[in-house]
Amino acid sequence: MLNSKGQPLRIAISGRSGCGNSTVCKILSRKLGLRLVNYTFHDIAHEKGMDFHDFCRMAEEDSQWDFFVDAKQVKLAMEGPSVLGSRLAIWMLKKADLKVFLTASPEVRAGRIHYREGGSLEQRMIETEARDYRDHQRYKKLYNINNDDYGFADLILNTNRLDQYQTAGVIEAAARELSKKEIELES
Repeated sequence: MLNSKGQPLRIAISGRSGCGNSTVCKILSRKLGLRLVNYTFHDIAHEKGMDFHDFCRMAEEDSQWDFFVDAKQVKLAMEGPSVLGSRLAIWMLKKADLKVFLTASPEVRAGRIHYREGGSLEQRMIETEARDYRDHQRYKKLYNINNDDYGFADLILNTNRLDQYQTAGVIEAAARELSKKEIELES
């Protein structure tokens, strides 16, 4: 799929864990026929046969993993039309045609993670808050990115009351409308 300028359409979607990034990106890439780029710490942990939380702690001590994942994601996204989903996608994919930030309350996010991964809801809430804090500190240190400052995104979506299909539908509509408007302006 090409954008209104005849170049590959690229959509960047970011948000904290539990906002629906991965699921929404999968749905959206299928609906628009775009390549899904969602290479994350989960993938590396799986490739290395490590527990995800153990890998995250290791990555906090060795910034090479952040740089590796972020560079690989941007490289893959730039190869053609794509949907890039990652915590920092909207900051890293400079040439995105549409930058989307997903939000949800900490309670909703912890509930989704609990549903996906099991364990106790209370423990998931504690882990989610701790991960948010660690991620924020790491992104600030590595890239000088404040991931609380996402106001530049083209679309900010609160997913508290939207399921993954509704969220993907809103983003799809925005992408199609944005392309249509750019085409009309050029005519």
